Amino acid sequence: MRFSGKTVIVTGAASGIGAGLARAFAREGAAVAVADLNAVAADSVAGEIKAAGGQALGVAMDVTDEHAVDSGVAAVVKRFGGVDILVSNAGIQIVHPLESFPLADWKRMLAVHLDGAFLTTKACLKHMYAAASGSIVYIGSVHSKEASPLKAAYVTAKHGLLGLARVVAKEGAQHNVRANVVCPGFVRTPLVERQIPEQARELGITESEVVKNVMLKGTVDGQFTTEEEVAEAVLYFAGAKTNALTGQSLIVSHGWFLE
Repeated sequence: MRFSGKTVIVTGAASGIGAGLARAFAREGAAVAVADLNAVAADSVAGEIKAAGGQALGVAMDVTDEHAVDSGVAAVVKRFGGVDILVSNAGIQIVHPLESFPLADWKRMLAVHLDGAFLTTKACLKHMYAAASGSIVYIGSVHSKEASPLKAAYVTAKHGLLGLARVVAKEGAQHNVRANVVCPGFVRTPLVERQIPEQARELGITESEVVKNVMLKGTVDGQFTTEEEVAEAVLYFAGAKTNALTGQSLIVSHGWFLE
């Protein structure tokens, strides 16, 4: 198995893409810390992994709170002996036209996506540097590359992850720590499901039109990206063995965005 003997922290791992990533790493032999604001749900995913024969720990973590992040990472290190891989996945979505985007919502979006990525990275790096090895994978989005109406804060945050990953790649290289970004298209998670009626209201169209003409319009096959497809890309980056693959991004979007 690709990750036997490795410990991975996945944030936002109680549901959606994060839960899928936690399960994928566990199937490949990793000890998985299921970190999430929802401690009960995190424990549930961890329990599911353990019931299937894997190693897992549910960790209550508000990624916007430095103390909570530091405490959570310390608990993982105490339990499993270190941190080899961080997958920064925690995220939320709030949509508004830019001219009426509430500042509080803007700040909340950037706090979860960017402060969260920064704080978890900072907390894990000292352990990775001490071990002279580590891999960080940020879950970006096609919106790390592209813009869409109503998503000013989300697009800004996801673009920011590219910059953070590139700095970590430069600074971490001497410590054998790599950082990369996976950029999924629309994955039919609870977060995306909530966006469908929200965008239908904002754009004045039906929910089916949102799916066909907004979310999947640019794909080559009219298909949502799956959690499994995202997981394969994340595991690929996480398993890189040299600095040849660092500071990069990989789009997983059924051709929605091409570069």
